[in-house]
Amino acid sequence: MPRRFEIAVLPGDGVGPEVIREALRALEAARELTDLKLETTTYSAGAKYWLGKGRRRHEWDEETFERCSKADAILLGPIGLPEVVREDGGPVGGDIVFGLRMGLDLYANVRPVKLMNGVKSPLAMKRSGDIDFAVIRENTEGLYSGIQGILSRGGEDEAGVDVRLVTRKGAERIINYAFRFSMRRKGAPADSKRRVTCVDKSNVLAGCRLFRSIFNDLAVRFPRIEKDYAFVDAICQWLVRRPEKYDVIVTTNLFGDILSEIGAALQGGLGLAPSANIGEKHGMFEPVHGSAPQYAGKNVANPTAAILSVKMMLEWLGEEWNDKQLDRAASLIEKAVVQSLEKGELLTHDLGGKASTGQAGQAVVRNMRLLAQKED
Repeated sequence: MPRRFEIAVLPGDGVGPEVIREALRALEAARELTDLKLETTTYSAGAKYWLGKGRRRHEWDEETFERCSKADAILLGPIGLPEVVREDGGPVGGDIVFGLRMGLDLYANVRPVKLMNGVKSPLAMKRSGDIDFAVIRENTEGLYSGIQGILSRGGEDEAGVDVRLVTRKGAERIINYAFRFSMRRKGAPADSKRRVTCVDKSNVLAGCRLFRSIFNDLAVRFPRIEKDYAFVDAICQWLVRRPEKYDVIVTTNLFGDILSEIGAALQGGLGLAPSANIGEKHGMFEPVHGSAPQYAGKNVANPTAAILSVKMMLEWLGEEWNDKQLDRAASLIEKAVVQSLEKGELLTHDLGGKASTGQAGQAVVRNMRLLAQKED
């Protein structure tokens, strides 16, 4: 009997519910077209929830984390609103995002960067096939480890401290993940070579020297994959000048966060950028973009990143459970997104088009059905 998969859904704030709605439509179509056995359960969480509860301490129900931990996968929308902050000035939503990352030990943040047909890159000479790499970012340490504080004297804040934590365990597992991830890819567009680029600032920072040393130690286990190096400041220009050189980039938390934003711009914008947060036992999937409250309720947000996040979720579940139906479902979504872009049906206002959020989602589902008919 086929296994039934449980998906926890947290739509989030701002445009989150709108883009997640379209992602769930694609998921439902995939379920129908491939006979998948899966159920989704939606949970309220985020700034809107916090406001609705009278600015209570908790940003979600206390049971929600436990339910997410028992689900087979999590689909997360953008969390937080710029104007909604705690008394200490901290953003509302951090308990959810970092609570899931740290609580479920989702140590690998995976951000694919791929320029697709029908999308214009800001790099005028680049076409589909020229840009296809992934940023693998350590997700639980670095400057986001939460070791921080403010020094106050006489009622005035004088200094802020954030400790950058790089451990052997954290570095080893993210670097191993990056090399294994490269083994599943076709290599860099420029030369088809599988290549892992270690990005750091080892000429200045001690934590980076440890990270690079561990990278060198582990690279010998993967002789068929080329090892490469770049300082973080240098690669910012090389991603713009020659993105086709890169296959897989592995780096620490903050550096990966920044490089991923450059990658999103190269592929056409945040509306096209999905991501995964992977641990040993859990996976969480989310669009890279924020809640964009100025567009909420206007039916103009681009749902592509959320839809591709569902594709990544199904792909991951397929690998975890060796399930060909999940693989087929993921492939249907990806091919439908590509076809929709080529036809101009996914060109929302951020891509220079006029498609609404709903129209974009409907186009993907329509093309999924057409593709499934051809396969049958």
